[in-house]
Amino acid sequence: MSLAVELRGVSFAYRPGQHVLEDVDLALGEGEFVAVAGPNGGGKTTLMRIVLGLERPSEGSALLYGEPAHRVSGRHALGYLAQQSQAGGDAPATVREVVSAGRLASGRLVGRLRAEDRTLVAEAIDRVGLGAVADSPIRTLSGGMQQRAFIAKALAGQPSLLVLDEPTTGVDAESQESLAELLATLHRELGATIVYVSHEFGAVEHHVERLILVRRTIVFDGSPHDLPGVWHDPAHVHARE
Repeated sequence: MSLAVELRGVSFAYRPGQHVLEDVDLALGEGEFVAVAGPNGGGKTTLMRIVLGLERPSEGSALLYGEPAHRVSGRHALGYLAQQSQAGGDAPATVREVVSAGRLASGRLVGRLRAEDRTLVAEAIDRVGLGAVADSPIRTLSGGMQQRAFIAKALAGQPSLLVLDEPTTGVDAESQESLAELLATLHRELGATIVYVSHEFGAVEHHVERLILVRRTIVFDGSPHDLPGVWHDPAHVHARE
C-alpha cells in the first residue's frame, strides 16, 4: 500500500523542554479512513498540523506522499477542516459562496470560477445533501448543516487527503451520527484518505477500521474492536493530562 502519511520519531515542543508530542511513529496508507482520538491537550491537533506541514517537528521527520510535509508539491490536494470553522460571524455568505471558496483555495484558480469549477461546487454541495439550501445564508443553518457546508468546501478542492479536526463540536448527537455516515459514504465513493480527529470517537467507531489514540505519543493503534475496555469510558477519553 502506498503511504499518504509517514512520521518517524516525531517530537514537538512549542517551548523548550515542554513537549506536546514525543517519539511518534505513524503511517497512513492512501485511501484509509481513520479516527484519531484522545484527551483535550493530548496533542491531536498539533499532530495533524505536522501531518499537513503546517508545523515542523522539533525532532524526527514528517513525510506527505513521500515528500517533506512542510514543502509538499501537491498542497492543493489537501483538505483541512480546522477546529471551530466559521463562516465569518454575521457575514451573509451563502452555502454556495462558502463552498466556492474551496475551489479558489485549491491554488488552481485566480479570479472568477469557470463553468467546470461551478459544476464541481454544485456536485460537492449535492454530495453533502445541501442542494436545497445552496443559496441560503450559511448563518441560518443548524450547526450540523454548517459543518456539512465546510466539508463540501473541502471536497470542492478535490482533496486526496481530508483532515477534519473536531468536526462535531457543538453538534447534537443525531447530527454527529449523520456526519459520520456522510463521511463513510464519501470515503466509499471518493476513495480519499480521511482522518477524523476528536476527543471522542463514538460517532465514527462503527465506520472506521482503524483508531489511533494520542496522549503525547500514540498509545493505541488498531481496530476499535480491539480497544481496551477502559478507553470506552467517556470519562477516560475526556480526561485531561
